[in-house]
Amino acid sequence: MLIILDLDDTLCNTWEAIRIAAIRLIPTLLRLRKFRMFAYILTKRYRELEEIRELHILGFEEILDRIINKIYKNLENEEVQEIANLFDRTFFANLRLYPDVIPFLEKVREMGAKIVLVTDSSSSWQRRKLEVLGIKDYFDAIIVSGDTGHSKFEPYNFHLARKKFPREKKVYVIGDRDDTDMKGGKAIHATTILVKRATLKEGGQSMQIML
Repeated sequence: MLIILDLDDTLCNTWEAIRIAAIRLIPTLLRLRKFRMFAYILTKRYRELEEIRELHILGFEEILDRIINKIYKNLENEEVQEIANLFDRTFFANLRLYPDVIPFLEKVREMGAKIVLVTDSSSSWQRRKLEVLGIKDYFDAIIVSGDTGHSKFEPYNFHLARKKFPREKKVYVIGDRDDTDMKGGKAIHATTILVKRATLKEGGQSMQIML
């Protein structure tokens, strides 16, 4: 059995951590009088990045540069560095695994399944997340779009994961997006499992699985 897993918002709370980090930037932006960037965060326009395919192979630093250059033509390097450092610290301080992830990984490993992570963004950014989250050693292979040059909007990385373990007959792709994870899974004739995370009133997380 081969299980191909997504990382962001399937195994960990990436967008929630980004939201918290963005909010924590607001006092710094106001102090620096960066009102346009303040408005960018306040209106949640950073969510548009999720739909820009080119950005899915970039790391945080490169994405931040794109955002800043989009909003400001000339910004002091010291100010950019202050913004970047604060965001980076706050993001990783709030990055968390969902509570069902470790039990799931332990169970499928006990079953003898091969587990492959297929994820977008730069290699350094994603591998740092795995180190912080402490789950790197659960994977038999890690495929990052920043390494291959192909985002999950195309099926290349899913085919690559499949080729690494050709003897596995049953293949599952688990992720949170129809346009990447489910589409990629169907391209390799895998059973696709769509995960939708919902925040509970108590502050925990539930996992809704749609086959």
